[in-house]
Amino acid sequence: MTSNILRRVRISVIAVAGGALALSACSSGGGGDGKDEQSKEPKLEQQSITIGTAADSTGPAPDLAGAKPGGTVSVLQRDAFEHLDPGQIYVSDELIMQTLYNRTLTTYKVDDKTGKVTLVGDLATDTGKPSDGGRTWTYTLKDGLKFEDGTPITSKDVRHGIERLYAKYQTNGPTYLQQWLSGAGQEYRKALPDGPYGGKHLPDSVLATPDDKTIVLKFGQPRAEVPFAVAMPNITAVPAAKDTKEKYDKAPLASGPYKVQNFKPGKSVEFVKNENWDPRTDAVRHQYVDSFQVSFGHQWVDSTRRLLADKGADRTGMTWTNAVDPSQISTVLANKGATPRTFTRTQPYVDVVSFNMDRIKDKRIREALAWAWPSGQVLQQYGGPKAGEVAGSLVGPTLKGYKDFDPFGKKKYPAGNPEKAKALLKEAGAEGRTIVYAYANTGPAQNAAVVVERALEKAGFQVEKKEIDSSTYYTQIGKVKNLFDAYRSSWGADWPSASTVVPPLYDGKNVYDDSANYSHLNSKTVNAEIARVEKIGDIDQAGDEWVKVSEKILTDEVPQVPLFFNRLYTLWGSGLGGVKWHEPYGAVDPTAVFVK
Repeated sequence: MTSNILRRVRISVIAVAGGALALSACSSGGGGDGKDEQSKEPKLEQQSITIGTAADSTGPAPDLAGAKPGGTVSVLQRDAFEHLDPGQIYVSDELIMQTLYNRTLTTYKVDDKTGKVTLVGDLATDTGKPSDGGRTWTYTLKDGLKFEDGTPITSKDVRHGIERLYAKYQTNGPTYLQQWLSGAGQEYRKALPDGPYGGKHLPDSVLATPDDKTIVLKFGQPRAEVPFAVAMPNITAVPAAKDTKEKYDKAPLASGPYKVQNFKPGKSVEFVKNENWDPRTDAVRHQYVDSFQVSFGHQWVDSTRRLLADKGADRTGMTWTNAVDPSQISTVLANKGATPRTFTRTQPYVDVVSFNMDRIKDKRIREALAWAWPSGQVLQQYGGPKAGEVAGSLVGPTLKGYKDFDPFGKKKYPAGNPEKAKALLKEAGAEGRTIVYAYANTGPAQNAAVVVERALEKAGFQVEKKEIDSSTYYTQIGKVKNLFDAYRSSWGADWPSASTVVPPLYDGKNVYDDSANYSHLNSKTVNAEIARVEKIGDIDQAGDEWVKVSEKILTDEVPQVPLFFNRLYTLWGSGLGGVKWHEPYGAVDPTAVFVK
């Protein structure tokens, strides 16, 4: 989800009802029992992303009816952006933010009317041409691409952008492409330990740029999902001459319609028009607004109150990942003027509680925790049905192959099943076992900790609560040698396939500090199953197999207990048009926004 707060984290992690550290993803407040509201919520549905053609990838993006240039949009965000360097971005608010200034080999095109999502070429002319049975993928750059300083974008810039991801300071972004090219876990770094900075490069047998327009990626086995992997924010162009390494995080060179201006870490950032962006090269983005002025530190209570009031500058205000505050949901629902400028959308994130398998070695104790955990009551602390739906499985319903799977009865027993848990604890001879439960110092997490403590004590556990500052939460639980037994996290699939969930979260190769394998699961059986499914070249077949593996992991290993599948209920000002939902990132898409 960050330190390696990978996508799961804030967006991931990010996540829940939109927003910030997954831990605090959803929101504060309670929200009643949710029975009446739940029936009104749309069912979570599987994402459907079409693979586009070269024609779909050709700009410019069609103009929106009523759209006009000019104006300033204020963006109210709870969490400050830690990273602007595309190589370091992997949380939801930053993922959607980078779409304004950063272009990748491929990207997602969201239809302005239907919301249909198509994967298209972005820097590239199409989504890639496979050969050698899917072991080789070739990309051709579009004509007319330029950085914000007017310098043409070439294949060498894309090569540099990829090779810099091998450097030690690049710790936070996704690793799919690097691992597929050069080795699993952290092994890939050995292929280019200092990145491209010492004048070294990956061999042409791995990554080749035969001319200024062509990039050739070569893998050791078929990789059917490459078009999705190269849509991640770090598969972009970075000119070697302007690469300032760590400092690039504060001032990246733009390739999109906007560029970074006045970045004040922890406080604000502004995005202004990039004069060297050519709309004819871009099938996705518009450049209607003069600037987006983003400010941080707006709790959901604040952003909801301001956007609902719809006064002054807030009439042209929005948020990309803040949710409607749970305590104000009924107020927003009762406001007929606000209804047209809200929506509730399914996100690709699943909230779970991880069990530290280095500390809780007895599977029966982990099973007892899974049965006892009050998932439904926890969801109420994050906003109830508007924030999500109680989860029974580790893989969310937006992914290929999803099946309704609930081995620990989370939907039947939203407050937990203490009797079942007690029996397992007794069988394990662990009655009264103390569980060290870590949680963030945010309102929702604090409220949830109280609910969790009561439920676990009712099931025969003792609970020792450990509160952690939200700014370091994922760093603390991401330590392999942490001193906690259980802790919440959220993970969002990077595209609609459980291949972006099962390997990063449950492969034993990913047991290292800052990894998303928070349970430290390292099972020979699971590792072998992951290796087997990774060799399947058909995306649909692999999707079904990944789900089967996830089910076996949950029942055979019990490294986590599912909490809920996420939703975002959000609001914007009446002075804006072109607001739409970005399904893959689970956030509000700013790329077509205009001031009315």
